[in-house]
Amino acid sequence: MTSEGSQMTRDRWRDAVVAMIPALRAFGWSLTHNGSDADDLVQDTLIKAWANRDKFEPGTNLRAWLFTILRNTYYSLYRKRGREVQDSDGTYADRLATHGNQESHLDLADFRKALAKLPEEQREVLIMVGATGLSYEETAEICGVAIGTIKSRVNRARSKLAELLSIGGVDDLGPDHRITAAVQRAGPEIVSG
Repeated sequence: MTSEGSQMTRDRWRDAVVAMIPALRAFGWSLTHNGSDADDLVQDTLIKAWANRDKFEPGTNLRAWLFTILRNTYYSLYRKRGREVQDSDGTYADRLATHGNQESHLDLADFRKALAKLPEEQREVLIMVGATGLSYEETAEICGVAIGTIKSRVNRARSKLAELLSIGGVDDLGPDHRITAAVQRAGPEIVSG
């Protein structure tokens, strides 16, 4: 099809979609019972329809296609709102607590230093298995060694990293021990809100 013919088809498609706006708005209002929300829903629908116009098959029912987009958009928003918490006065947010991440860049620097201290063969397989997600089998094939050798190198590398980073167990990960102690001394009212 020529570009002129393609432009004409696109113009016709756009005009057909624009002609559906009143019906879309009425359907949106029937779902939301609010004019502003219906307008937002129609706008989201039109944006999605325009972005996916190449997926519309000419000769099929444009109205049904647009209504399906609108309906799916509405239910996606409805499910999302179900997970949201109304907190206009900030009471819920005040009860939430997160651990600070100000020291995360320092933790990463410590990790890099410890990783650099590993023997090359251990560092290499640890990165292949741990960071890039290769399987032990794939790593063994790449390195040209037995799978047992890879498993051994990874295990030794993890143990050495834990030693270098002073990680004795899972309890050593996460919040700083000083913060944990301070929260415990302050009492359960801080933790529970």
